[in-house]
Amino acid sequence: MPNLTIFYDGTCPICAREMQALKQHDKDNLIKLVDIYSDEFSLYPHIDANKASTILHALDQDQKLLLGLDVTHQAWQLAGKGWLYAPLRWPGIKLLADWCYIKFANNRYTISKWLTGRRKCDNGQCFKKN
Repeated sequence: MPNLTIFYDGTCPICAREMQALKQHDKDNLIKLVDIYSDEFSLYPHIDANKASTILHALDQDQKLLLGLDVTHQAWQLAGKGWLYAPLRWPGIKLLADWCYIKFANNRYTISKWLTGRRKCDNGQCFKKN
């Protein structure tokens, strides 16, 4: 059983790239990734797909729900790189970081297009879409 199960938007190029990078660093296989648009997501009926498409969701090993940057920090901590994301959870920075994350999440397709030239992914392949 994984220590963390992350539910992410596999149609978002930046999100998909981040999850791929995370798994490359997950040497102990502690993290399970579930694309919310995959058939596997149906195995988690207690996770709301609409909410999970708005903000990153994860379940820890105790089945506690984590959201947003709490997921990111926990995931990278399990992958041995938590120190990179720890400042985002520090008091004073946390509030601003969470606000920025929500703005990013709400505009992730546009930001993906600006940064990668790709707007959507399908079956693990990202492509340009106007």
